[in-house]
Amino acid sequence: MNHHSFSYDARSIAPCVVDQGIVVNRQDMQRLLTDLSHVRYAYWCDGQLASEDEGCVLEVFADPQRSTLIANHSLYINLCSFDYLQLGYSTDHQPCFELIQESRRLQLIPLCNPLRDQATRDLNAATLEAVVAEVLSEGWDVQLDDDDDCSNSAF
Repeated sequence: MNHHSFSYDARSIAPCVVDQGIVVNRQDMQRLLTDLSHVRYAYWCDGQLASEDEGCVLEVFADPQRSTLIANHSLYINLCSFDYLQLGYSTDHQPCFELIQESRRLQLIPLCNPLRDQATRDLNAATLEAVVAEVLSEGWDVQLDDDDDCSNSAF
């Protein structure tokens, strides 16, 4: 096969966004935002800062019947509330996710590092496995000791 016999439709090539750009596909937006946990957020309406604080992203979903809710340091983000997601950097050079819909903008700046968090998760998983193995082993030892006691008792 030569390069002339291979044809493709340029419209079928999926976008590639690296660190900066605009994401319009809701599934892609959800994949990016679901990994966020602890964030600093700022909400602008008509160019005016309306609210800012820190919180935890507890849910990211796409449902036209539900609202985006931010209260009590908890964020429930409905992607149907926004037209697109803009990836970039904040003024202090931190990764930044901006959800935009007409004159509204919700900026999310992660306060945790996925690389560091993954290492912690791996360590916690290994520690948990070791603890479970030890508990199970001790449980078997206790059960065997109990079995020994029962077999030695006279009825």
